[in-house]
Amino acid sequence: MVENFIKEYAKLIADYPDKITTQRVSGLEEGVDELIIFADKSDTGKLIGRDGKMINSIKTVINGYKAKDGISYKVTVKAIEE
Repeated sequence: MVENFIKEYAKLIADYPDKITTQRVSGLEEGVDELIIFADKSDTGKLIGRDGKMINSIKTVINGYKAKDGISYKVTVKAIEE
């Protein structure tokens, strides 16, 4: 559920929404999962934002899911390797 939300949210921000994909990596640490947003190289800056403000906003929203499922999330943005 959280992967779908973050994917759709990232698509609203990106210039190339069709290239946005997400991946959830479980078991980094106990109770911590990583959400990776793969985007076009030109969109990574937009998703991170000036001084990291956009990615911090995304992380704040995702932290709300912790109350629901008890899992903390680490959010990472990576450029698609072409």
